[in-house]
Amino acid sequence: MKMKGNLTKYFVASMLACSVLVYSGCTNLEEEVFSQIVPEKFFQNDAQALSTLIPIYAQLRSYLWNYYNISQHTSDETMVPQRGGDWGDGGRWMQLHTHTWDKTHPDINGAWVDAYTGIARANVFLDNLQRSSVNENLKRAFAAEARFLRAYFYYQLMDFFGGVPIVTTPTVDRNNPPARNTRQEVFNFIEKELRESIPDLPLTATGPNYGRATKGAAHALLARMYLNAVVFTGTPRWQDCIAACDAIINSNVYQLAPNYFDNFKVDNHTSPEGIFVIGNVNQSGLGLTFTMRNFHYNQLPQSPWNGFCTIAEYIDQFNEPGDIRRNILQEGRATHLLTGQPVFDRSGNPLIFTREVPLVNASEGAGVRILKWQIDPNQNGGDAGNDYFIFRYADVLLMKAEAINELSGPTAEAVNLVNQVRNRSINPPRPLSPANFTRDTFRAQILRERAVELGWEATRRTDLIRHNRFNDPWTNKPASQPFRRLFPIPQAQIDANPRLTQNPGY
Repeated sequence: MKMKGNLTKYFVASMLACSVLVYSGCTNLEEEVFSQIVPEKFFQNDAQALSTLIPIYAQLRSYLWNYYNISQHTSDETMVPQRGGDWGDGGRWMQLHTHTWDKTHPDINGAWVDAYTGIARANVFLDNLQRSSVNENLKRAFAAEARFLRAYFYYQLMDFFGGVPIVTTPTVDRNNPPARNTRQEVFNFIEKELRESIPDLPLTATGPNYGRATKGAAHALLARMYLNAVVFTGTPRWQDCIAACDAIINSNVYQLAPNYFDNFKVDNHTSPEGIFVIGNVNQSGLGLTFTMRNFHYNQLPQSPWNGFCTIAEYIDQFNEPGDIRRNILQEGRATHLLTGQPVFDRSGNPLIFTREVPLVNASEGAGVRILKWQIDPNQNGGDAGNDYFIFRYADVLLMKAEAINELSGPTAEAVNLVNQVRNRSINPPRPLSPANFTRDTFRAQILRERAVELGWEATRRTDLIRHNRFNDPWTNKPASQPFRRLFPIPQAQIDANPRLTQNPGY
C-alpha cells in the first residue's frame, strides 16, 4: 500500500505507537493507560476523537499473525516443518498442523488477547465518545465504526472459541469477572451490532478514508456469519446470507478485478475488489510479512525465514488446465524473487522445492511455497507494502452461490456466480453447467473453487468445518476428533478468571 493522503498516513503511523497498549485478557480491561483517555483531554474536537479511534483499527494488525496463522496451519493449506534447528519452536507449529494443541498453546492464547485488546479499545472509545462534545452526526459515524470493529473482534473469538464473555464497558469488576456467554448469544450480539451500525457507516471508504469500515464491510461480515451459522448456532441462515451478499452486489461499489493478481500487487489498493482491508506500508513493523514466512533464506536480500509451505492436498485443488491461479505454487527449481536467477541452499546445492515434505527433519527445500502477494522490491526488512483484504468481492459471489445451492440446488444463478469468478482466471474459459451437478456435487465444486480462489486468505479452516472436512486426515496429520473444531479457552485466561469454563475435550 502506498501512503494515501494525510489521514491514512496518520492511521498507519499511529499503528506502531498504539501497539504498546496491550492487555492480559478479558478480565483486565481497566488498563491504567486508558485512565488518561477521557473527554476532557482527548475529545475536545473531532480530530481528537479520531485519534482515539485509530488504535482500534491498529489492533487489526494482530490478525496478520495469530488469527491468520492459526486459521491457516490448522487447515490443509499450510504447514511449517521443522528444518534442522529451525522452526521447532517448542512444537507449536506441529501441534497446530496435527490438531494436537492444548489449552496452553501460546498462539491460541495470543489470539484471545489480540481480540479482547481490540474490544477493550472499542469499549473505552465508545464510552468516552458518548460523553464528548463531538459533532452529533460524526459521533454516530464514529460509533458505527467502533461497533463494527468490536463486532469483528467478537467474530474472531466466536469462530475460534465458541461462547465467550460479552464485555461492553471500559472496566470490569475484578471481584465479579464476566462469565462466558453462549455462542448463540455472541452471534446475536454481533448481528445486532452490525445491523444497527450499517445505517451510519459510509457506502465507500476511498482516498484518505481508505481502509475504514463501510456498509459493504458490515454486510460482508454478516454474510460470513450467516454462511457459517449452521456451525455457529445450529440453525442455517442461507437466505440471510444471500440478502447480505445482495446488499454488496447491488451497491455497485465493488467488482471483480480484471486480473486475479491485481488483488495481491504491491499497489493493490487500486483493486475494485477489496471490501475490508488491512493497510500495510513498507516500514518496520507496519508491513506484510507473508513473503518472509514462506521463502528460503537466499531468495531475497532481506533473508526470508524459510518456514511456511503447502501440502499435496492443497496442491491437488489446482486441477484445471489454463488456470492462472496455479501460478501461486512455487515448485521445482527455486529462483531469486527479484532477479530470477537460480538460488542455492546454504550448502551450495541447487535449491529445489519439493512436493514431499516431512513434518520433522525436513530439508531446506522441502515443501511447495506460495507466491500470491507480489514481491515488494522496496520492502523494509521483512515489511512489504501489499495490503491484505479481509473481505473481497470474489468471496461474496462464492458465498452467495453456496447459499443458493443449499436452498435450491445448482440453479443457473448459483452456477453463473461461480463462473464469474472462474472466467477471469481460466483461459480458455471452462464455464460450469447446472446440468452437470447435483446439490452435493456442486457443494463440493464450490469448496474446491474457494480453495483455489481464496487459498491462503484464512478462510479454509471455517470452510472445512462447514463442509465437515476439518477432521479429515491429510499429509502428516491423522484424522482428528470433532471437538477440535473449537479451540480451548486458554489456561492463562481461566487462571485470570475462574468463571470461565473450558470447552469440551480439553
